[in-house]
Amino acid sequence: MTTAWSPFSYIVVNLARQIRPHEIAFSGVNSTLPMLACLLAMRAYDFHFTYLNVAGGVEPQPQKIPHSSSDPALVAGSAAIFANEDFYDLCARGGMDLAYLGCAQIDGMGRTNVSAIGSWHEPKVRLPGGGGAAVMLPTAKRVATWRTEHSRRTLVDKLDFVTAAGNLAALITPIAVFQRRNGRLALESWHPDSSLAEVTQRTGFKFDSADATPTPPITRRERAALSELDPDGEFEAEAAIGPVSGSRSG
Repeated sequence: MTTAWSPFSYIVVNLARQIRPHEIAFSGVNSTLPMLACLLAMRAYDFHFTYLNVAGGVEPQPQKIPHSSSDPALVAGSAAIFANEDFYDLCARGGMDLAYLGCAQIDGMGRTNVSAIGSWHEPKVRLPGGGGAAVMLPTAKRVATWRTEHSRRTLVDKLDFVTAAGNLAALITPIAVFQRRNGRLALESWHPDSSLAEVTQRTGFKFDSADATPTPPITRRERAALSELDPDGEFEAEAAIGPVSGSRSG
């Protein structure tokens, strides 16, 4: 069966669907897909929420959508300007409803690794480190993360290093949406061009799938908003997300 979803639209829209009415949502550094998700939600959904971004924007109205989620263009039209310490302070005081934080690895408990792949003393890859994640994952009310590769090397049974743990609520990949329930990530839905069997085969941790169903289709308004944000497909080309089915399991 074919659907209207591409891997790119699937991640962006399902990140946007994590936002709830009247929430404060934040997108950070190297977070182009969450940036697009927040801007999409502002256009596609009939509820108000406050969008903050790491560039300092508060409910911005950018005239041009930048390719960097830290670009000063994301401050245009803001009601105020936030500094980094303001984001951390808001989060620590319990005022951040939803934060989008990236990761290199994630396990079934929703813990993340952005520190090192392999041994800490002799790593195969040295990653950027916790940054805001170590502060915001435990203090934001909810955190959503994403991976453009759904494989056993990124969705793992055991992390190579635990950088952060806390309030991870959702994980979005090109083929699946997970929500955390009872301390573990559970499958909420899968890409209609994929299958429960494929999600299971490509995931390194065990998960509950009892209530999972195919993901509801992209709506007309979501599609229109994404087309407005990426009319020439530049963001989708940069994301370079592989095909839904047939990818190696990593």
